[in-house]
Amino acid sequence: MATVTTDMPIRIGVMGCAEIARTVSRAIDLAPNATIAAVASRSLEKAKSFATANGYPQSVKIHGSYESILEDPEVDALYIPLPTSLHVEWAIRAAESGKHILLEKPVAMNVAEFDKIVAACEKKGVQMMDGTMWAHHPRTAKLKEFLFDSDRFGQLKNIHSCFSLSVDEYFLKNDIRVKPNLDGLGALGDLGWYAIRAALFANNFELPKIVAASPGTVLNESGVILSCGASLSWEDGRTASIYCSFLANVGMEITTVGTNGTLCVQDFVIPFEETQASFTTCLKSGFNDPWVSRPTEHTVKTEIPQEACMVREFARLVGEIKYKGAVPEGFWPNISRKTQLVVDAIKESVDKNCQLISLSGR
Repeated sequence: MATVTTDMPIRIGVMGCAEIARTVSRAIDLAPNATIAAVASRSLEKAKSFATANGYPQSVKIHGSYESILEDPEVDALYIPLPTSLHVEWAIRAAESGKHILLEKPVAMNVAEFDKIVAACEKKGVQMMDGTMWAHHPRTAKLKEFLFDSDRFGQLKNIHSCFSLSVDEYFLKNDIRVKPNLDGLGALGDLGWYAIRAALFANNFELPKIVAASPGTVLNESGVILSCGASLSWEDGRTASIYCSFLANVGMEITTVGTNGTLCVQDFVIPFEETQASFTTCLKSGFNDPWVSRPTEHTVKTEIPQEACMVREFARLVGEIKYKGAVPEGFWPNISRKTQLVVDAIKESVDKNCQLISLSGR
């Protein structure tokens, strides 16, 4: 009998043919420990067309229903880029079928739905990870190294993070991200998720005590958020501000200010280049001469793009479970839940005319 090793690629099925699935399909192909095993759509023809358009090999199975891919014994894990409103049903069904789950963000319409997904994953012992790609770029590890260096950065005081993209009229009328029954969290769920994750990341994933939406939220006629901002505050005085919008020019910035240093990133969500990414740091300077220490640029190279780094890490964790009997890594669903909690709190504050929302006990 052949010896099973962790060198055998994890077989990933793509459940849904959304535009982002094109990027992740390429990422699966580039990840050294993963392979595309199957693709599913509600229509066999759509699944076939997607496979052809993305250059899937002939060996990839084509499924004309989501139920069919769940039953495929040659699929270890599923990438699920379905509309957010469908996550709770299909992620639970995937977990119940024993499939590990790479779930697009936002992970659910609210944390109550996500808790049901996590419970199903825990019951079946499957790994869950969300699709926040920038978290897996090697630059992110370098950002963390600086932010938690007590000598260079000191204590965090404030972080500002934003993600904005200017969309066209067709998007504003037709895209699923402006439809309340599909991706009803709008710009907050689609773009704000990244800005919130950055704020949590800088705070070592400690939840803020208070969250409040900023005045000026823009809603469409269906009540879906097109643009909003929010402030977050922690017990010891740390603060954060986030901004997300479908109505403003491109912005993907992080600025963090500590007692000894400052860190800036211009392209944290999607790096300017696939093969490298940069950030700047500025060390302690005086009141009378603030630029005695000029900003220093740091560049971090990567052999594969950040989305492939994400797939590689997901496949590694699945491989540990499949071949070595490891238990699922709880870090990823834990930070997904915290991000969703802040999304929920901002949405609640928007609905309550910018009321302060406490996260104590949530």
